[in-house]
Amino acid sequence: MRPLLTLLLLSLPPLSAQAADPVAGREAAAQWCAACHRVAAEGPGPASDATPGFAAIARRPEVTAAGLSTFLRTPHAGMPDPRVTLRQAEDIAAYILSLRP
Repeated sequence: MRPLLTLLLLSLPPLSAQAADPVAGREAAAQWCAACHRVAAEGPGPASDATPGFAAIARRPEVTAAGLSTFLRTPHAGMPDPRVTLRQAEDIAAYILSLRP
């Protein structure tokens, strides 16, 4: 029985290999990012040159899911460190990229 269980567990994709969830990303962004960024494309929320809205970030051609995920998990001056997990960062990145026109 154990070899079968081991085989089943090994056949499961790792969590990070599962598709990121933009719905969960929007919920996480509303919790951690909305105090400084306009999270929803339709507003409301703060957004300035110092804190661009997520739709503006999504329109930047150089922005990638991997780049956003790394940025979100790296502390930056002037930006609070929300200490998101890899999965949460991937979900937020997926949400941001879902705002691309």
